[in-house]
Amino acid sequence: MNFTDRMIVLLRQNFRERDRMICAYTLEHGRVALRFPGVNRSDSKLKALSEPFAQSCARIYIRRNASVGCVTGGKIETVYPEIRKDFNKTQMAAYFCELFYRLTPDYSPNPDKFSLLENSLSQINCAPLNQATAPAFLLRLMQLSGFGLYGHSVLGIDEDFWQAMHELPLAELNFNSERDILNLNKTRYVCKRFLNRYLNYPLHTVCQLELTAPIPAQEQEKETELELEPVLA
Repeated sequence: MNFTDRMIVLLRQNFRERDRMICAYTLEHGRVALRFPGVNRSDSKLKALSEPFAQSCARIYIRRNASVGCVTGGKIETVYPEIRKDFNKTQMAAYFCELFYRLTPDYSPNPDKFSLLENSLSQINCAPLNQATAPAFLLRLMQLSGFGLYGHSVLGIDEDFWQAMHELPLAELNFNSERDILNLNKTRYVCKRFLNRYLNYPLHTVCQLELTAPIPAQEQEKETELELEPVLA
């Protein structure tokens, strides 16, 4: 099967002497594993397409019943240069990509998920990071994956804050009041509980969900157990 698809690289590793293996999230085919044959040669024209969080339109060939495809050509759309110049932004982009790698199934396309990853990378490429960037991204991925937290009252988080975390552009999530900081810590706590419950092993990227202050015990007592089924789509 030959096809052309837009893709964002989630991770890569060298394979044999000259090849690379990548995992990418594509617009029309979802998460796929792909090989770049000979890309580690000095004269390779496709090396940029195989870099983490590079976005491209690639020509892909997958044999019938094969689990790994092969990239035969393509054109770079963007490598998010401002992210690559900034260590903290690079860490955040790697965090986004690892969440996609760990929380999306193979060959299950979802254009809304592709848009989430594309738009989030574009936003942190152009604007400064803030304390809410990481939990807001995870909440939105959770919502698109069928976990249904949006609209639920969790830990007594204010509804307008919860709505903003799901809907506002990432660059606009600047919270300064004591109440908002408490809401943000509660949100981080919810995200960490979710990851602890549904991941078989911890994330490799630097944790972006550390609490900036402890949540009062009386606030934790407000939590009700959510019956969430992992409907990864």
